[in-house]
Amino acid sequence: MAQLSDRLQRLAPSATLAMSQKSSEMKAQGIDVINMSVGEPDFNTPDHIKEAAKKAIDENYSRYSPVPGYPDLRKAIVAKLKNENNLDYSVNEVLVSNGAKQSVCNTIMALVNPGDEVIIPAPYWVSYPQMAKLAGGTPVIVEAGFDQNFKMTPEQLEAAITPKTRLIILCSPSNPTGSVYSKEELKGLADVIKRHDDLFVLADEIYEHINYIGKHESIAQFEGMKERSIIVNGVSKAYAMTGWRIGYIAAPEWIVKGCNKLQGQYTSGPCSVSQKAAEFAYTQSQECVEQMRQAFERRRNLIVQLAKDIPGLEVNVPEGAFYLFPKCSSFYGKSNGDTVINNSSDLALYLLEKGHVATVGGDAFGDPECFRMSYATSDENIREAIRRIKDALAELK
Repeated sequence: MAQLSDRLQRLAPSATLAMSQKSSEMKAQGIDVINMSVGEPDFNTPDHIKEAAKKAIDENYSRYSPVPGYPDLRKAIVAKLKNENNLDYSVNEVLVSNGAKQSVCNTIMALVNPGDEVIIPAPYWVSYPQMAKLAGGTPVIVEAGFDQNFKMTPEQLEAAITPKTRLIILCSPSNPTGSVYSKEELKGLADVIKRHDDLFVLADEIYEHINYIGKHESIAQFEGMKERSIIVNGVSKAYAMTGWRIGYIAAPEWIVKGCNKLQGQYTSGPCSVSQKAAEFAYTQSQECVEQMRQAFERRRNLIVQLAKDIPGLEVNVPEGAFYLFPKCSSFYGKSNGDTVINNSSDLALYLLEKGHVATVGGDAFGDPECFRMSYATSDENIREAIRRIKDALAELK
């Protein structure tokens, strides 16, 4: 019988996209579903960025771009890294890709050999372990749960490192938890990494600007760490440009060259018009970024306050991104009629079918005790969604 490749057999489908699709299907049937499953700002791309894209079309930016992206965009990224992060990179140390997701995958495919280990703190973004598997690597999951604010400690990292460890993936601010590593916490991890040769860290900083505790900190800032760090970032979250598909890495030139070689064979350079829009986003006023950040902070305060009122849920206070990751294990073993809640995926499905709110079970993120809600939606939607969740959970006995 014809069969897909072993590579695909090893992969799990994205639980986030699956829940989003299920909620879309219910909406198509006329059911009023509030979708809190997808990590996407609900704002429109700011007008000045859209105008730059229209101008790029009129100026005929409609041909293939260089594989690593237009030099002007890479220069704008270099300036951003210097001005905002105090990090010195050259244009040759930056590669632009079709979204930060490709940037992450490029890096893993360029560095990880079959049998290499990739340390991933849990909870993690759903795609990290799958991408490690795609490269033939072995994901090594370090559990950093609710009680430690979802952050891996230096001791945990040291204990997980073996001679086969090649890469560590850190996401701060974090998807799915909203946790943010402080400068001191990052330094503790950096000190561990520097004690081991040929060990690299992929720092996913896509939520950098959605931060409620002040300045973003990058692990690349510490002495000896720039050579070990691959920073991944992009325009999707900060500028509400998810569909434009522009992400980048900033990394040692030999890694960038490797990713360039890889990208040259399977996608080439990203969309020309999107690149011109992204260049404008980086070089013009950043006021829109702060306005959106303030809106997310207000929503964070609202959802935390409302969720803390739900009996049986344990809620921490996320410091960045736009996710709440409450602990829901007290509901396991409870039921409503024929529906029994055995795990967080059951709970997410119950909330969708009973409460008409789409969330994602924590199983998909490596933490079976919690579930994820995105609060990148209106205040009205947040209030109504939490009301529905509270009512649905109250019916579990």
